[in-house]
Amino acid sequence: MDAPDEITVEIPGDPIPQPRLRFNFHSGQAYTPTKNGIAFLKQAIAIRVGLEAKRRRWATTKGPHGIHVEAVFARPKSHIGRDGEPKPAAAAFPGKNCGDNDNIEKGVWDAVTACGAVWADDSQIVENSCRKRYAARGEPARTIIQIRRL
Repeated sequence: MDAPDEITVEIPGDPIPQPRLRFNFHSGQAYTPTKNGIAFLKQAIAIRVGLEAKRRRWATTKGPHGIHVEAVFARPKSHIGRDGEPKPAAAAFPGKNCGDNDNIEKGVWDAVTACGAVWADDSQIVENSCRKRYAARGEPARTIIQIRRL
């Protein structure tokens, strides 16, 4: 079980990186593309973290926080041999097709901020880490989020 000053949640499915900001040159408006499903992932994170914070009777604070994000990606079928194991030539870790660590973190941070149950602003994050990896055989793809009050 988590420590009283820590929340850990898991969101099923492949992690999704926050897309880069785009500009509509006709209107001059900036927007974030959502075709990759980031809006649904952020909503799921906000709901799950909010419920866990409520369950633990956390209140939004203005103090420092630490966060660790573990992005566990399903290995592409092209990486798997007939024996069910990764082929020798398969990549050992998720590359650029899975997004950069900072973009994975940014989507999570925005979602936790939006839930309003942990911190007032993601500028309160003073310690962070993000790890990307492929799921082991039989392991589900998911995003694991650990938040600590410091």
